[in-house]
Amino acid sequence: MAKKNQSPPPPPPKKCDADCPEGLPEWMATFSDMVTLLLCFFILLLSFAKQDINTFKTLMGSVKDAFGVQIKRKDAPYAAFSPTNYERKDVELSQQNKQILGLVLQLKNVLDDPKLKKVTKVTADDDGVVLRVDMSEMFDPGSAHLKPSAEAIFARVIKILKEYNFNVVVRGHTDDQPPNNAQYPTNWELSSARAAAALRYVMEHGEIPPTRLKAVGYADSQPLLPNTSDKNREANRRMEFYFHRPEAQSW
Repeated sequence: MAKKNQSPPPPPPKKCDADCPEGLPEWMATFSDMVTLLLCFFILLLSFAKQDINTFKTLMGSVKDAFGVQIKRKDAPYAAFSPTNYERKDVELSQQNKQILGLVLQLKNVLDDPKLKKVTKVTADDDGVVLRVDMSEMFDPGSAHLKPSAEAIFARVIKILKEYNFNVVVRGHTDDQPPNNAQYPTNWELSSARAAAALRYVMEHGEIPPTRLKAVGYADSQPLLPNTSDKNREANRRMEFYFHRPEAQSW
């Protein structure tokens, strides 16, 4: 007796024709490529979403350096060697810079006379300190004879040379006007004679060894300002005492 509610047997598998290709169908390869590309796209989005801000700034800095991007910084509002509340505490001055700094402060202290402050100026560089004096305080126009008012300047110069192991170069400068003097036909002779007179005074009155002293005349070859007005020419007429370390180039 036949059983009731019995499911029919599955149909037999179809036999493939002789021209049926082996392997996966062709559309499967295209689908796999599309899924792979989508996976790469989402991984890329995920990497952007988790970008570290510090790493990003570092990469941007590298790009700027590679393309030569420059940043213009503001000038410092204070002069070199001047005390400031913003000094870095982790940077120590070298012995050389300490000596130069001490010499700057010492020169400013010894030039405490209000009259001397008006006719002198102190500047510094990596190797030494320059004391600049108006020529009118030391010499009459067209003359190489020292004025009595120059003695106060020389007293300070000699004091510095005795207290510090610095050499000095006396440098004479003029403006572009000819001296109109038979004794000094050009500014080269006049500036050199003035520098030699100043050096001789320091050597004789201070008993400073000649090996620590030099004198040179620059005439009008190194003006501070263009020789276009009387005020500028007055600034260019000057005597400079350059205190420098013995091993440093001094000319």
